Amino acid sequence: MSASGGTKAIVAALAANLAIAVAKFVAFLFSGSSSMLAESVHSLADSGNQGLLLLGGKKATREATPQHPFGYGRERYIYAFLVSIVLFSVGGMFAIYEGYEKIKHPHEIEHWYWPVGVLVFAIIAESFSFRTAIKESNHTRGKQSWKDFVRHAKAPELPVVLLEDLGALVGLVLALGGVSLALATGDGVWDGIGTLCIGILLIIIAIILAVETKSLLLGESAGIEAVEKIEAAIVDGDTVTGIIHMRTLHLGPEELLVAAKIAVQHDDTAAEVASAINAAESRIREAVPIARVIYLEPDIYNESDATKGADREASPGGPVPTAEH
Repeated sequence: MSASGGTKAIVAALAANLAIAVAKFVAFLFSGSSSMLAESVHSLADSGNQGLLLLGGKKATREATPQHPFGYGRERYIYAFLVSIVLFSVGGMFAIYEGYEKIKHPHEIEHWYWPVGVLVFAIIAESFSFRTAIKESNHTRGKQSWKDFVRHAKAPELPVVLLEDLGALVGLVLALGGVSLALATGDGVWDGIGTLCIGILLIIIAIILAVETKSLLLGESAGIEAVEKIEAAIVDGDTVTGIIHMRTLHLGPEELLVAAKIAVQHDDTAAEVASAINAAESRIREAVPIARVIYLEPDIYNESDATKGADREASPGGPVPTAEH
Protein backbone atom coordinates (compact mmCIF):
# COMPACT_ATOMS: atom_id res chain seq x y z
CA MET A 1 0.00 0.00 0.00
CA SER A 2 1.24 3.44 -0.82
CA ALA A 3 1.42 5.77 2.14
CA SER A 4 -0.43 8.47 0.19
CA GLY A 5 -3.35 6.14 -0.54
CA GLY A 6 -3.72 5.21 3.12
CA THR A 7 -3.45 8.83 4.23
CA LYS A 8 -6.13 9.95 1.78
CA ALA A 9 -8.55 7.33 3.09
CA ILE A 10 -7.77 8.23 6.71
CA VAL A 11 -8.27 11.97 6.14
CA ALA A 12 -11.58 11.35 4.34
CA ALA A 13 -12.77 9.16 7.23
CA LEU A 14 -11.60 11.71 9.82
CA ALA A 15 -13.45 14.60 8.15
CA ALA A 16 -16.64 12.54 7.84
CA ASN A 17 -16.54 11.27 11.43
CA LEU A 18 -15.93 14.69 12.98
CA ALA A 19 -18.89 16.19 11.14
CA ILE A 20 -21.08 13.21 11.96
CA ALA A 21 -20.09 13.17 15.65
CA VAL A 22 -21.16 16.78 16.10
CA ALA A 23 -24.45 16.21 14.25
CA LYS A 24 -25.26 13.06 16.25
CA PHE A 25 -24.56 14.71 19.58
CA VAL A 26 -26.84 17.64 18.71
CA ALA A 27 -29.54 15.14 17.75
CA PHE A 28 -29.10 13.35 21.10
CA LEU A 29 -29.52 16.61 23.02
CA PHE A 30 -32.78 17.40 21.24
CA SER A 31 -34.25 13.89 21.09
CA GLY A 32 -32.84 11.98 24.06
CA SER A 33 -32.17 8.98 21.81
CA SER A 34 -29.63 6.59 23.34
CA SER A 35 -28.82 5.29 19.85
CA MET A 36 -27.78 8.82 18.96
CA LEU A 37 -25.58 9.09 22.04
CA ALA A 38 -23.93 5.73 21.31
CA GLU A 39 -23.45 6.67 17.68
CA SER A 40 -21.97 10.08 18.58
CA VAL A 41 -19.44 8.42 20.90
CA HIS A 42 -18.75 5.85 18.18
CA SER A 43 -18.02 8.61 15.62
CA LEU A 44 -15.87 10.48 18.15
CA ALA A 45 -13.92 7.30 18.88
CA ASP A 46 -13.49 6.72 15.13
CA SER A 47 -12.13 10.25 14.77
CA GLY A 48 -9.60 9.54 17.51
CA ASN A 49 -8.72 6.27 15.79
CA GLN A 50 -7.95 8.06 12.55
CA GLY A 51 -5.80 10.48 14.53
CA LEU A 52 -3.90 7.48 15.95
CA LEU A 53 -3.34 6.06 12.47
CA LEU A 54 -1.98 9.39 11.22
CA LEU A 55 0.28 9.67 14.27
CA GLY A 56 1.56 6.13 13.76
CA GLY A 57 2.31 6.86 10.12
CA LYS A 58 4.30 9.95 11.07
CA LYS A 59 6.29 8.20 13.80
CA ALA A 60 7.09 5.29 11.47
CA THR A 61 9.08 7.60 9.18
CA ARG A 62 11.76 8.31 11.80
CA GLU A 63 15.32 7.37 10.91
CA ALA A 64 16.88 4.23 12.39
CA THR A 65 18.97 4.69 15.54
CA PRO A 66 21.64 2.55 17.25
CA GLN A 67 18.98 1.45 19.73
CA HIS A 68 16.49 0.67 16.95
CA PRO A 69 18.71 -0.27 14.01
CA PHE A 70 15.84 -1.54 11.87
CA GLY A 71 13.88 1.69 12.17
CA TYR A 72 10.38 2.42 13.40
CA GLY A 73 8.22 0.92 10.65
CA ARG A 74 6.27 -1.20 13.13
CA GLU A 75 4.91 1.93 14.81
CA ARG A 76 2.10 1.69 12.25
CA TYR A 77 1.20 -1.76 13.56
CA ILE A 78 1.26 -0.59 17.17
CA TYR A 79 -1.09 2.32 16.55
CA ALA A 80 -3.42 0.12 14.50
CA PHE A 81 -3.59 -2.27 17.47
CA LEU A 82 -4.42 0.68 19.75
CA VAL A 83 -7.30 1.49 17.40
CA SER A 84 -8.79 -1.96 18.03
CA ILE A 85 -8.58 -1.38 21.79
CA VAL A 86 -10.28 2.03 21.55
CA LEU A 87 -12.97 0.62 19.26
CA PHE A 88 -13.63 -2.22 21.72
CA SER A 89 -13.74 -0.10 24.88
CA VAL A 90 -14.90 3.40 23.97
CA GLY A 91 -17.08 2.28 21.06
CA GLY A 92 -18.38 -1.22 21.73
CA MET A 93 -18.57 -1.42 25.53
CA PHE A 94 -20.05 2.07 25.86
CA ALA A 95 -22.76 1.25 23.32
CA ILE A 96 -23.62 -2.00 25.10
CA TYR A 97 -23.88 -0.13 28.42
CA GLU A 98 -26.13 2.54 26.88
CA GLY A 99 -28.28 -0.10 25.21
CA TYR A 100 -28.71 -2.00 28.47
CA GLU A 101 -29.68 1.17 30.32
CA LYS A 102 -32.21 2.15 27.65
CA ILE A 103 -33.80 -1.30 27.63
CA LYS A 104 -33.99 -1.23 31.43
CA HIS A 105 -35.27 2.35 31.59
CA PRO A 106 -36.92 3.14 28.24
CA HIS A 107 -38.30 6.57 27.46
CA GLU A 108 -40.01 8.07 24.46
CA ILE A 109 -37.93 9.75 21.75
CA GLU A 110 -38.62 13.46 21.45
CA HIS A 111 -38.27 15.57 18.30
CA TRP A 112 -37.96 12.49 16.07
CA TYR A 113 -36.90 14.53 13.05
CA TRP A 114 -33.52 15.27 14.66
CA PRO A 115 -32.22 11.69 14.94
CA VAL A 116 -33.74 10.63 11.63
CA GLY A 117 -32.31 13.60 9.77
CA VAL A 118 -28.86 13.18 11.32
CA LEU A 119 -28.81 9.44 10.59
CA VAL A 120 -29.62 10.05 6.92
CA PHE A 121 -26.87 12.70 6.75
CA ALA A 122 -24.43 10.35 8.51
CA ILE A 123 -25.18 7.49 6.12
CA ILE A 124 -24.41 9.77 3.17
CA ALA A 125 -21.15 11.02 4.75
CA GLU A 126 -20.02 7.53 5.77
CA SER A 127 -20.80 6.23 2.30
CA PHE A 128 -18.46 8.86 0.86
CA SER A 129 -15.72 7.85 3.30
CA PHE A 130 -16.31 4.13 2.61
CA ARG A 131 -16.20 4.77 -1.15
CA THR A 132 -12.85 6.53 -0.77
CA ALA A 133 -11.42 3.63 1.26
CA ILE A 134 -12.62 1.10 -1.33
CA LYS A 135 -11.17 3.14 -4.19
CA GLU A 136 -7.76 3.43 -2.50
CA SER A 137 -7.76 -0.24 -1.51
CA ASN A 138 -8.45 -1.34 -5.07
CA HIS A 139 -5.11 0.18 -6.12
CA THR A 140 -3.26 -2.49 -4.14
CA ARG A 141 -5.84 -5.26 -3.61
CA GLY A 142 -5.27 -6.78 -7.02
CA LYS A 143 -7.21 -10.03 -7.50
CA GLN A 144 -7.58 -10.72 -3.78
CA SER A 145 -11.02 -11.02 -2.27
CA TRP A 146 -11.92 -8.41 0.32
CA LYS A 147 -11.57 -11.02 3.05
CA ASP A 148 -8.07 -11.94 1.89
CA PHE A 149 -7.12 -8.28 1.54
CA VAL A 150 -8.05 -7.55 5.16
CA ARG A 151 -6.33 -10.72 6.38
CA HIS A 152 -3.10 -10.46 4.41
CA ALA A 153 -2.50 -6.72 3.93
CA LYS A 154 0.88 -5.69 5.36
CA ALA A 155 -0.15 -2.04 5.70
CA PRO A 156 -2.82 -1.80 8.42
CA GLU A 157 -4.38 1.58 7.62
CA LEU A 158 -6.72 0.68 4.76
CA PRO A 159 -8.11 -2.52 6.36
CA VAL A 160 -8.72 -0.56 9.57
CA VAL A 161 -10.54 2.26 7.76
CA LEU A 162 -12.50 -0.22 5.64
CA LEU A 163 -13.75 -2.17 8.65
CA GLU A 164 -14.45 1.00 10.63
CA ASP A 165 -16.48 2.51 7.79
CA LEU A 166 -18.33 -0.75 7.19
CA GLY A 167 -19.13 -0.99 10.89
CA ALA A 168 -20.24 2.64 10.92
CA LEU A 169 -22.61 2.16 7.99
CA VAL A 170 -24.15 -1.00 9.44
CA GLY A 171 -24.35 0.70 12.84
CA LEU A 172 -26.16 3.68 11.33
CA VAL A 173 -28.69 1.37 9.70
CA LEU A 174 -29.20 -0.38 13.05
CA ALA A 175 -29.60 2.97 14.78
CA LEU A 176 -32.10 4.13 12.17
CA GLY A 177 -34.01 0.87 12.55
CA GLY A 178 -34.08 1.20 16.35
CA VAL A 179 -35.26 4.80 16.24
CA SER A 180 -37.88 4.03 13.57
CA LEU A 181 -39.31 1.10 15.54
CA ALA A 182 -39.34 3.16 18.73
CA LEU A 183 -41.27 5.90 16.94
CA ALA A 184 -43.66 3.48 15.26
CA THR A 185 -44.48 1.53 18.44
CA GLY A 186 -44.02 4.29 21.01
CA ASP A 187 -41.75 1.89 22.91
CA GLY A 188 -38.24 3.23 23.64
CA VAL A 189 -36.98 -0.32 24.21
CA TRP A 190 -36.39 -0.63 20.45
CA ASP A 191 -33.98 2.28 20.61
CA GLY A 192 -32.05 0.41 23.31
CA ILE A 193 -32.03 -2.79 21.26
CA GLY A 194 -30.59 -0.88 18.31
CA THR A 195 -27.90 0.56 20.57
CA LEU A 196 -27.08 -2.89 21.95
CA CYS A 197 -26.70 -4.29 18.43
CA ILE A 198 -24.34 -1.44 17.57
CA GLY A 199 -22.16 -2.31 20.55
CA ILE A 200 -21.99 -6.00 19.63
CA LEU A 201 -21.08 -5.10 16.05
CA LEU A 202 -18.27 -2.78 17.16
CA ILE A 203 -16.82 -5.41 19.50
CA ILE A 204 -16.78 -8.00 16.70
CA ILE A 205 -14.94 -5.58 14.39
CA ALA A 206 -12.52 -4.64 17.19
CA ILE A 207 -11.67 -8.31 17.78
CA ILE A 208 -11.04 -8.88 14.06
CA LEU A 209 -8.73 -5.85 13.94
CA ALA A 210 -6.91 -6.95 17.10
CA VAL A 211 -6.27 -10.45 15.72
CA GLU A 212 -4.96 -9.17 12.38
CA THR A 213 -2.74 -6.43 13.83
CA LYS A 214 -1.40 -8.83 16.47
CA SER A 215 -0.16 -11.05 13.65
CA LEU A 216 1.60 -8.06 12.07
CA LEU A 217 3.15 -7.10 15.39
CA LEU A 218 4.51 -10.62 15.89
CA GLY A 219 6.12 -10.39 12.46
CA GLU A 220 4.80 -11.67 9.15
CA SER A 221 6.75 -12.94 6.17
CA ALA A 222 6.52 -11.46 2.70
CA GLY A 223 3.62 -12.48 0.50
CA ILE A 224 3.89 -15.48 -1.81
CA GLU A 225 4.38 -13.31 -4.90
CA ALA A 226 7.20 -11.31 -3.29
CA VAL A 227 8.91 -14.50 -2.03
CA GLU A 228 8.85 -16.00 -5.52
CA LYS A 229 10.39 -12.85 -6.99
CA ILE A 230 13.13 -12.84 -4.36
CA GLU A 231 13.95 -16.50 -4.93
CA ALA A 232 14.18 -15.95 -8.66
CA ALA A 233 16.41 -12.91 -8.17
CA ILE A 234 18.90 -14.63 -5.85
CA VAL A 235 19.90 -17.53 -8.09
CA ASP A 236 22.07 -16.62 -11.07
CA GLY A 237 22.82 -20.20 -12.14
CA ASP A 238 26.55 -19.50 -12.14
CA THR A 239 28.03 -18.68 -8.76
CA VAL A 240 24.78 -18.81 -6.77
CA THR A 241 23.37 -22.20 -7.72
CA GLY A 242 20.47 -22.43 -5.29
CA ILE A 243 18.82 -21.37 -2.03
CA ILE A 244 19.40 -23.63 0.96
CA HIS A 245 16.87 -21.80 3.09
CA MET A 246 15.40 -18.32 3.27
CA ARG A 247 13.47 -16.22 5.77
CA THR A 248 11.64 -12.94 5.17
CA LEU A 249 10.18 -10.56 7.75
CA HIS A 250 8.26 -7.31 7.46
CA LEU A 251 10.01 -4.66 9.56
CA GLY A 252 7.16 -2.37 8.56
CA PRO A 253 4.52 -2.23 5.84
CA GLU A 254 7.02 -0.96 3.30
CA GLU A 255 10.27 -2.43 4.60
CA LEU A 256 11.26 -6.06 4.26
CA LEU A 257 14.13 -8.05 5.77
CA VAL A 258 15.52 -10.91 3.67
CA ALA A 259 17.89 -13.49 5.15
CA ALA A 260 19.03 -16.47 3.12
CA LYS A 261 21.67 -19.16 3.08
CA ILE A 262 22.72 -19.60 -0.54
CA ALA A 263 24.56 -22.42 -2.27
CA VAL A 264 27.82 -21.61 -4.08
CA GLN A 265 30.40 -23.73 -5.91
CA HIS A 266 33.09 -25.28 -3.72
CA ASP A 267 35.89 -23.96 -5.91
CA ASP A 268 34.69 -20.33 -6.09
CA THR A 269 37.08 -17.73 -4.71
CA ALA A 270 36.10 -15.34 -1.92
CA ALA A 271 36.12 -12.47 -4.40
CA GLU A 272 33.76 -14.32 -6.74
CA VAL A 273 31.38 -15.16 -3.92
CA ALA A 274 31.39 -11.57 -2.61
CA SER A 275 30.71 -10.24 -6.10
CA ALA A 276 27.87 -12.74 -6.59
CA ILE A 277 26.29 -11.73 -3.26
CA ASN A 278 26.42 -8.03 -4.17
CA ALA A 279 24.86 -8.79 -7.55
CA ALA A 280 22.14 -10.90 -5.91
CA GLU A 281 21.30 -8.08 -3.48
CA SER A 282 20.93 -5.66 -6.38
CA ARG A 283 18.63 -8.06 -8.21
CA ILE A 284 16.50 -8.55 -5.09
CA ARG A 285 16.06 -4.80 -4.57
CA GLU A 286 15.16 -4.38 -8.21
CA ALA A 287 12.59 -7.18 -8.09
CA VAL A 288 11.13 -6.21 -4.69
CA PRO A 289 11.94 -2.55 -3.86
CA ILE A 290 10.75 -2.84 -0.24
CA ALA A 291 13.49 -5.44 0.44
CA ARG A 292 15.80 -2.96 2.15
CA VAL A 293 17.64 -5.13 4.68
CA ILE A 294 19.30 -8.16 3.06
CA TYR A 295 21.64 -10.74 4.59
CA LEU A 296 23.00 -13.50 2.33
CA GLU A 297 25.20 -16.22 3.79
CA PRO A 298 27.14 -18.42 1.34
CA ASP A 299 27.56 -22.12 1.97
CA ILE A 300 28.60 -25.23 0.09
CA TYR A 301 25.54 -27.22 -0.88
CA ASN A 302 25.61 -30.76 0.44
CA GLU A 303 22.93 -33.08 -0.90
CA SER A 304 23.01 -35.50 2.05
CA ASP A 305 22.58 -32.66 4.54
CA ALA A 306 19.83 -31.12 2.41
CA THR A 307 17.68 -34.23 2.95
CA LYS A 308 17.38 -33.20 6.60
CA GLY A 309 14.86 -30.56 5.55
CA ALA A 310 14.52 -26.83 5.49
CA ASP A 311 15.03 -26.37 9.23
CA ARG A 312 17.75 -23.82 9.88
CA GLU A 313 19.60 -26.12 12.27
CA ALA A 314 19.42 -29.06 9.87
CA SER A 315 20.53 -27.29 6.70
CA PRO A 316 24.13 -27.27 5.46
CA GLY A 317 26.36 -25.06 7.56
CA GLY A 318 24.22 -25.38 10.67
CA PRO A 319 24.58 -27.71 13.67
CA VAL A 320 23.34 -31.25 13.21
CA PRO A 321 20.31 -31.97 15.47
CA THR A 322 20.96 -34.35 18.35
CA ALA A 323 19.09 -37.62 18.79
CA GLU A 324 16.80 -36.15 21.46
CA HIS A 325 15.43 -33.65 18.96
